[in-house]
Amino acid sequence: MSEIKKPDIYKMNLPADLKKLSTAQCEELCSDIRKILIDTVSKNGGHLASNLGTVELTMAIHRVFESPKDKIVWDVGHQAYTHKILTGRLKEFKTLRQENGISGFCRPDESVHDAFISGHSSTSVSAALGIATAMKLSGDKTHHAIAVVGDGASTGGELYEGLNNAGKSDTNIIVILNYNEMSISKNVGGMAKYLSSMRTKESYQRTKGRVERMLDKTPVIGKPVKNAVRNSKNAVKNMILHSTMFEDLGFHYIGPIDGHNLEELEQGLMAAKAVNKPVFVHVNTIKGKGYAPAEANPGEFHGVGSFEIKTGNPDVVLSDSFSSIMGKELCEMGEKNKRLCAVTAAMKYGTGLQYFAKRFPERFFDVGIAEEHAVTFCAGLASMNYVPVFAVYSSFLQRSYDQLIHDMAIGGCHAVICVDRAGIVGDDGETHQGIFDVSFLTSVPNMRIYSPSNYDELRLCLHKAVEDDSGICAVRYPRGRDQSLYDTSDPVSTYVYRHIDGAKVLLVTYGRLANDLFTAIEILRNRDIKCDIIKLVNIFPIDNEVVDIMSAYDAVLFFEEAYYCGSISEKYASICPNVAQFAIDGFVKHGKCDVLLDELGFSAEKMADTVEGFLKDE
Repeated sequence: MSEIKKPDIYKMNLPADLKKLSTAQCEELCSDIRKILIDTVSKNGGHLASNLGTVELTMAIHRVFESPKDKIVWDVGHQAYTHKILTGRLKEFKTLRQENGISGFCRPDESVHDAFISGHSSTSVSAALGIATAMKLSGDKTHHAIAVVGDGASTGGELYEGLNNAGKSDTNIIVILNYNEMSISKNVGGMAKYLSSMRTKESYQRTKGRVERMLDKTPVIGKPVKNAVRNSKNAVKNMILHSTMFEDLGFHYIGPIDGHNLEELEQGLMAAKAVNKPVFVHVNTIKGKGYAPAEANPGEFHGVGSFEIKTGNPDVVLSDSFSSIMGKELCEMGEKNKRLCAVTAAMKYGTGLQYFAKRFPERFFDVGIAEEHAVTFCAGLASMNYVPVFAVYSSFLQRSYDQLIHDMAIGGCHAVICVDRAGIVGDDGETHQGIFDVSFLTSVPNMRIYSPSNYDELRLCLHKAVEDDSGICAVRYPRGRDQSLYDTSDPVSTYVYRHIDGAKVLLVTYGRLANDLFTAIEILRNRDIKCDIIKLVNIFPIDNEVVDIMSAYDAVLFFEEAYYCGSISEKYASICPNVAQFAIDGFVKHGKCDVLLDELGFSAEKMADTVEGFLKDE
């Protein structure tokens, strides 16, 4: 293999063959991998800029370490596409984020090289420390647990909780910070650069370790000499190169390293491997490396739909979406209400808050990937009579359950949670499907939840939540556009009831499913089956008027795009024995939204079939 000039990545045994290649051959492979990334993501959508930035780093990790014996934990998995390519999934990579294809995130059930699931941020150090500790308990002193942390994840509080424990753990854990914004530790002159280069030499680390072990074994004078050397060394080093926070936490610090220089990367990682104690490796990379549109606009190419490679233009413009409508309406409300504030956890563009941020920068707050902090921060604003609106993805709000109860609900704070990506989100799979917010939000006392099915209802519910309600209010809405075909009457914030004379069956739903359920009623009518419908808008607390309506029917079928346990349908079923639940049981894999909804039984045709089958069995 080492004799060939240009390796064919499709004919290689990966990752083992990487160790047989020269640096020049690996650089050629990196170029090929970037083409594969751009071509695949342009068709399937996904995370592009972050993956283009980690090609060389991933290559170096797999050349220096031995996966899966060494455990690589990615934080978040949206920078691990090259890892997938280099660990036996190249031929399947074209199925990325497609139904029955490979996931856009790391999944241990997909490959033995995926050490830990990685859909949410800032978890890698905690997971890697647990793995490294298990290795130590098992007597494995050879292999390492490697946490690869993106700089976005470094804004999450859990990362620092993990670092605080990992630095003093005496385990074989290596934390690699993939940083692409600015240097963490300031370099001071030529001597600092020299010291940094010395620390990245494997021979220096091995010699240092041997000397320390020899002194430990030397009777009487060994440990005092070792301590004296260490103290004097630290004194000199701190005069020349300021100590980093990571060294203060107990890590051996290596870096900064050029994240696109394979030789420098491998040298630094070999040095880290030789330490056999907690090591922090600081790597500087360029987001979008190798693709001009992504380098120029890394934020726009962080997570993208399909796009044209030549121009970088996306196929779909998302200005018409529930997220953007919410953001624009909030701006109009902010003009009149000077105490209205908007908060995001590193998702300004994803949640539509870029409009508010531009118009009212002094009342807009991006707290980073720190949902727990965001909720308590909002509670603090509310305690001073400001009205905070926290826009957050459903699956990320899960992290702040304690803060919702302890910091908001008990204190009676008035705050609004805009729950974006509620329900099925599609291609990102289990870690991002927004199917659990109903279950945990309804367990919080004095919580009010709206679930609008169209833009007009969204605007109305937002005004109600901000201006009329008290306590905590959640306004939840799906990813994407309003595709309503029915119920174009004036919007309401309670419920819509459509009654047909003679109907003995009532169908109930809320949110996005309402549109398909109205279609299902038309399908059933053509089958000579009459059904009435209630579309809930204010889905919680339970509405006694709705209970009274339900009680008058022979059968009530409740369709719900949420987890079965703790669902709204479950609550109504506990009151009305004639209610049959049709909700989601378990996790939902990745795939296109319409396909997944159909598989779950929530397409118009499938709901009509369910109703017909239910009535036949009665």
